[in-house]
Amino acid sequence: MSLFAELTASVNAVPPGRTRMRNCDMALIVAASTLLLLGLLMVYSASIGLADGPRYASYGRYYFILRHGIFMGTGVLAALVVLTIPVRVWQRMAVPLFMVALVMLAAVLVPGIGREVNGAHRWIPLGPINFQPSELMKLAAVVYAADYTVRKQEHMQAFARGFLPMACALGGVGMLLLLEPDLGAFMVIVAIAIGILFLGGINGKYFSSLLAVLLGMFLLLIWVSPWRRARLFAYLDPWNEENAYGSAYQLSHSLIALGRGEWFGVGLGASVEKLHYLPEAHTDFLMAVVGEELGFAGVMLVICLFAIVVQRGFDIGRQAIAMERTFAGLVAHGVAMWFGVQAFINMGVCLGLLPTKGLTLPLMSYGGSGIVMNLCALGLLVRVDIENRVMMRGGRV
Repeated sequence: MSLFAELTASVNAVPPGRTRMRNCDMALIVAASTLLLLGLLMVYSASIGLADGPRYASYGRYYFILRHGIFMGTGVLAALVVLTIPVRVWQRMAVPLFMVALVMLAAVLVPGIGREVNGAHRWIPLGPINFQPSELMKLAAVVYAADYTVRKQEHMQAFARGFLPMACALGGVGMLLLLEPDLGAFMVIVAIAIGILFLGGINGKYFSSLLAVLLGMFLLLIWVSPWRRARLFAYLDPWNEENAYGSAYQLSHSLIALGRGEWFGVGLGASVEKLHYLPEAHTDFLMAVVGEELGFAGVMLVICLFAIVVQRGFDIGRQAIAMERTFAGLVAHGVAMWFGVQAFINMGVCLGLLPTKGLTLPLMSYGGSGIVMNLCALGLLVRVDIENRVMMRGGRV
């Protein structure tokens, strides 16, 4: 009997007068669906004027929205496939999936395989699309870190058998990502992994040491990279004339867009900054267009929707762990941290709270690999929730 059939039978078997539990977390589904649809609308608004410029003159006005719609449709189909796979199977696939993602990260650095864009090697051409392995690695990191924590539970307080293997795995991922370079993706993956390790009960001293080492590496990378230093100093003073026309160009125009939006925005489609003033308005800086066209109210709506997704993710994880489904619970927590950390970094960059990083807004920004992997992660989170509900009804998963 399929999971959905078993679930339906369990619902129908509830005696009259008892509380009927929903088949899935509707708050999570509604919030995520709203983010997807709002993202589709804002990508259309942010990209429709790009065809007027020389860079995208041959693309047509509907090029980006059509591709984004196709990527969303593909992501929904992929999420439905993920939804049919039991969590116990994901646990068995954890190590192979991580190794596949690691090999693909290395493949982008091989001449003739990886594609270079603006000096970065982050994509593998697959016909009409470009696949970004770092997005797959985020999903792999969630599953692998959860499986590692469960397998090494009795050694989580030990250095050699608990802390060191995961530190080496993160080091290998970090080395490949920094060679691309993709510091933003590395920050998200590290946040996912160390968050899951912390929830899994890693030794407090090792955890603090890992954070100190990562912070030191981050500061060292900034110091030895002139362009990263320029971004940091530009972030600290974006209105300096030299910075405003240089490293802080995107940030300054993002702040201008948010300032123009005021409380309720200039109106949907009426953004000025998206007309070739703000680079990457449909990807990394989509939030700035939301702020300009929908104002403070639109920004707060997006923040509240992400807060609901993250809160429901942590609640689903807590329920799973309470039923002694540790792997499933840690996976749910990992997906929630993924969406929360990446959304926080993207919004922080657009609002001038963090230095500029090339990270998209989950579930909203234009991008094929990103939106597909986001929806796969969402499908995995919903799968954990459905299995929780089946078990709470007395069923088996």
